[in-house]
Amino acid sequence: MAFGINRKELEAWKQRIENGNIAFLTHYWQDERFPDFTTVTKVGCTDIDALIAWGEKYNLRAEWIHNNSKYPHFDLLGDYQKEILTQEKQWEQLTRFQIMNPHT
Repeated sequence: MAFGINRKELEAWKQRIENGNIAFLTHYWQDERFPDFTTVTKVGCTDIDALIAWGEKYNLRAEWIHNNSKYPHFDLLGDYQKEILTQEKQWEQLTRFQIMNPHT
């Protein structure tokens, strides 16, 4: 179950993906399979080759792409999420969802 974002944010993420851009969307999340995680970041792009190349920079495997919808994406959790959002300078998402304080 996703929460903590609004429709406008979701639609903007979808639009960036549809335009062939790498796009980030973080939200609060609950899933009984992953009880230790409270947020997930979806990193998507309709250009699968670009998404695979982007993921390779972070040792993410192509088979980890959720490609069963109109919006192919990686799901980032935990340390991967923190590390990648930091390297990608996604400060707003890091602080908004209390993943870490990028200024410490």
